[in-house]
Amino acid sequence: MRNETMTATDTPIAETDVETNSGLETASLRHKCGVFGVFGHKDASILTALGLHALQHRGQEAAGIVSFERTYPTDTQNEKSRDKAYKQIRQTTTAEKGRLEVEYDATDRPSEEKPIETFHIERRLGLVGDNFGKDGDAIKGLKGSAAIGHNRYSTSGGVAQRNIQPIFADLKLGGFAVAHNGNLTNAETLWDSLMQKGAIFQSKMDTEVILQLAAHSKESNTIDRFLDAVKQIEGGYALVCLTNKKLIGARDPWGIRPLILGKIPNSNPDIQPAWVLASESCALEAVGAETVREIENGEVVVITKNGPKSHFPFPKKEPRPCAFEYLYFARPDSIMHGKSIYEVREELGRQLAKEHPIEADLVAPVPDGGNPAGLGYAEASGIPFKFGIIRNHYIGRTFIQPTQDARAGSVTRKHAANLHLVKGKRVILVDDSIVRGTTSKAIVAMMRNAGAKEVHFRVASPPIKHPDFYGVDMPTEAELLAANMSIEEMTQWLGVDSLGFLSIEGFYRALGEEHYDPENPKFADHCFTNNYPTVLTDKRNAANKVDQQSIFSRNRDN
Repeated sequence: MRNETMTATDTPIAETDVETNSGLETASLRHKCGVFGVFGHKDASILTALGLHALQHRGQEAAGIVSFERTYPTDTQNEKSRDKAYKQIRQTTTAEKGRLEVEYDATDRPSEEKPIETFHIERRLGLVGDNFGKDGDAIKGLKGSAAIGHNRYSTSGGVAQRNIQPIFADLKLGGFAVAHNGNLTNAETLWDSLMQKGAIFQSKMDTEVILQLAAHSKESNTIDRFLDAVKQIEGGYALVCLTNKKLIGARDPWGIRPLILGKIPNSNPDIQPAWVLASESCALEAVGAETVREIENGEVVVITKNGPKSHFPFPKKEPRPCAFEYLYFARPDSIMHGKSIYEVREELGRQLAKEHPIEADLVAPVPDGGNPAGLGYAEASGIPFKFGIIRNHYIGRTFIQPTQDARAGSVTRKHAANLHLVKGKRVILVDDSIVRGTTSKAIVAMMRNAGAKEVHFRVASPPIKHPDFYGVDMPTEAELLAANMSIEEMTQWLGVDSLGFLSIEGFYRALGEEHYDPENPKFADHCFTNNYPTVLTDKRNAANKVDQQSIFSRNRDN
């Protein structure tokens, strides 16, 4: 008989999120997150914490880890009291001397002895290092040889205790934990359908929709249930899931969200390596894992004690990874699709200098996101590169702050002008992007106050005019500066002497493409071009509801 339990130790968290009639909080800002998973390592939870720490830039509001532990009743007894029938004694002779080895082999145990299978879960507000330190209580309770983890920056649901991932459910076929990076574009539609079937949701995350779909599937085994679930979801996602026997990774059909496979070799070549899944290659390096390959777009990889096995439940598509990974989100030392993130960002700056040259005394990057592009711009233009802005690294990234007030308040605390360098100088500010313009406007004012003679702004991406629905923090056009102003209007609003954005063609050249083909885009560049890779089901349905209500209102008035 299977004896499966779950232990949960969640820190008390105030429930500050806003309820909605539909259950999903669509008004909250969308995000990026980081996911990590380990299978077949005695320190799985420690490695997961280290991996999440390397992915901290992808989300800083909360973190969680689920581990799986399998034990036998006799494993906790003193060796002397164990029944001799449990022991398999082997005599080994070496050239030096005889050696007696005692092994406890589960296959030799009496048939009535069944394993105790336990899922341990810890979910905490705040940074990984503050909650999952090596000597902390949280990490000590996460026993087992398999684990998954998640860094959260809230998308649907806010940061209430019940909305921190990974999430766990004890399904009919066994325990199942899932962590999700991305956003489902048909979550509302599926939510409504599942509610009509009697589903009871414990959170407001689109991630739970995946669990509910698996729970309601009529397939006969866990993998087929999971495949049935992912066939119904739409959007951009990278998933890591954990069962009592498997670590599962899945990537959306377009490969919008990143996921990479690695391994930690065993000193004994006859024993399987530990397998690792992560959002970025930098997290593999943090735990000493070798990069095997990126999970393909539309691939579901199932890792067992026999190693990984791939499933491809979707029709094959050309991949379209998220442009913002290269531009902003990924850590500079990560590699994606064979491209160095740092080198891509430098090349963005070079292309920018070619397209928007200007005479100036110094190039000052907006740290830290603008640093590589600033170096590239300075190199291509021949203008000296100087750190004209000093950043306080103890303040979180303004783009990854959940509210506009939090973003605005952190700008002035985060940056300071290097007065000696900028006073009386013509300054070119280089940043990776302008989303809302909150940081940019404040920094320009700071340069003016520091006595800069001229301030020119150069942006290493095309204007962001369209919202993202796959996990990036910009849900509405009303919040996007370039969607509401012309270049001339933005120049005046920001208070700069000139403003230049990289063209979409220049963006593609920096990514190694010869040209930009709007009929066959190589990246998910919809924020620049309005060319979305998927159908936006929830957005379409919401628009239809508004239209229907408008028609009903007109008919009623007539």
